[in-house]
Amino acid sequence: MFSSGIDFNDLAEIGGIVSSDDDVARKGRALHKLIIKYQEFFTSMEKCPKPVIAAVHSACIGAGVDLICSADIRYSSSDAWFQVKEVDVGLAADVGTLQRLPKIIGNQSLVRELSFSGRKMLASEALECGFVSKIFEDNESLLSGALDMASTIASKSPVAVQATKMALVHARDHPVQEGLDFIRILNMSMLQSEDVKIAAMAQMSKGEIKATFSKL
Repeated sequence: MFSSGIDFNDLAEIGGIVSSDDDVARKGRALHKLIIKYQEFFTSMEKCPKPVIAAVHSACIGAGVDLICSADIRYSSSDAWFQVKEVDVGLAADVGTLQRLPKIIGNQSLVRELSFSGRKMLASEALECGFVSKIFEDNESLLSGALDMASTIASKSPVAVQATKMALVHARDHPVQEGLDFIRILNMSMLQSEDVKIAAMAQMSKGEIKATFSKL
């Protein structure tokens, strides 16, 4: 199972705050701090400069969906299923799914259906709507495929890959012109990297020279 959702100990912590004798303002402040902490756990994947690949098998429930929404690439096994489960435990998802999922699949009707009903979405539907980019037969081939992609990405210029991730995350939340401004300013320094020369020479050699890049 990829993820069974929220840890009940964490849910109990929330319950403890709600049922305390503190007044509403203080309980609200405590919940605010706790939710921010949880949100940052998931956003840290997005802030990580290196690409993150999620390999989902079997159940991906609640917090598991929050988690993979923050990943760069999502693969799944054929037996995977996804569930925005929070509505069934009496709360609105608050650590990323409701903010990221609409931008990932681009179908407001489907997002709302999943979020309001808490129904399961099978791997085939996840592929069809663009939530995952590839389905593998089983967990073994899934992990192999994810590692193969990770190896391919790792063979590229880390300067190019990490700048690309930064630009994509920025572009998702900004107008096109602001995205162009961002990448222009970023590439003012990135284009001066030795990686550009190394990659260009390898391309011009038509396979005779293998591009090898320093770690970043």
